[in-house]
Amino acid sequence: MTAGSRGDVAPYTGLGHRLGRAGHEVTLVTHGCFEPLVAGSGVRFHALPVDPRTELESPRGRGLHRSTSGAGKLVRVVELARRLVGRMTDDLVAAARESDVLLLSASLAPLGHAVAEGLRLPSMGVYLQPLAPTREFAPPVLGGGSFGAPGNRLTGHGVNLAVERVFAATVPAVRARLGLPPIRTGTARRTRERRLWPVHHGFSPLVVPRPRDWRPGLGVCGYWWPYDAETRLPQELRDFIEAGPPPVFVGLGSATVPDAGRLSAQIVAALRRAGLRGVIQRGWGGLTAQGDDMLSIGEVPHSALFPRMAAVVHHAGAGTTAAGLRAGVPAVPVPIQFDEGFWSARLVSLGVAPAAVPLRRLTVEALSTALLRATHEASYSERARTLGARIRAEDGATPVLDAVTALGG
Repeated sequence: MTAGSRGDVAPYTGLGHRLGRAGHEVTLVTHGCFEPLVAGSGVRFHALPVDPRTELESPRGRGLHRSTSGAGKLVRVVELARRLVGRMTDDLVAAARESDVLLLSASLAPLGHAVAEGLRLPSMGVYLQPLAPTREFAPPVLGGGSFGAPGNRLTGHGVNLAVERVFAATVPAVRARLGLPPIRTGTARRTRERRLWPVHHGFSPLVVPRPRDWRPGLGVCGYWWPYDAETRLPQELRDFIEAGPPPVFVGLGSATVPDAGRLSAQIVAALRRAGLRGVIQRGWGGLTAQGDDMLSIGEVPHSALFPRMAAVVHHAGAGTTAAGLRAGVPAVPVPIQFDEGFWSARLVSLGVAPAAVPLRRLTVEALSTALLRATHEASYSERARTLGARIRAEDGATPVLDAVTALGG
């Protein structure tokens, strides 16, 4: 069970496929617009009614861009999510009634855990970001950085309280509906912690080592790769790639932007100033590019495209960050909001990106300078190749498969 943007869904298609190959019957429960992602994977699908793209493009969703701080954006997204989560409850309960074990993403964990408790089903977390409080880094959703060891842990607890607020109205209603006694907000989370509720994290320990102060039951597995039914690139794209030196990929995934036309012009100008060809993915932001040295594309498998790029420019969402690391190519992260600043900082610290160029401070000069460094300084490509080989050798799905088996699934 997961909710959010494409990046909050795609990794579970591959994880579900792997569980299916091991003999389990798997259903992905998420927004109906993502049903095509499971085509051919053997994973069943149960649709949730909310369309995340529509919500992000609404006036309320676009209001996220008016907040300049991570905390401000968090407040806005909590209020947005509170208005939506109740519309998904009936389908979550219906899907759970047909299940033996619930695997819950961070975006639905508080509600999913209440459903599991009410139906007496075993459950566990399958998270794409590190959410448990730690002294080692600040909550990723606040955009990276550090508040010092005590401050990091304190703000981690604060973010968890904010997440609980999303479900403050729906969880009590679900508990009553399923015959559970009422509890105070936050009690369920503390109970999960005391009982060492298992959470598996789908990112590489080479990128985020398991924090030393995490409680038992919180594991870092390695990445879960999206299921790609079609790994052959479109002919037009293959022809463009082969017509010259390796181009640079630019895409912002499911992120929306305030002015797509202006940003597209800046991106094209930066690529040309750096003497680079570009493959520009339209994404939810609607980026475009024209000219013999630029090609605009729709959705294509990152696993097939990224290894053929000179570098990848992206918003540093968890999934796109993972795909770039897997491909072993340098990156130029352009973080926009939430955990993207966190993953950007990781790319820089790992030596596979020269610098982050946040969207709010993006200029032609800043982006072209970062592109020149990423594509011309050999250290970035060398580190990216080495790290990519190590990440490709990891097996993030097996720990989850073993845990499902242990739960009796």
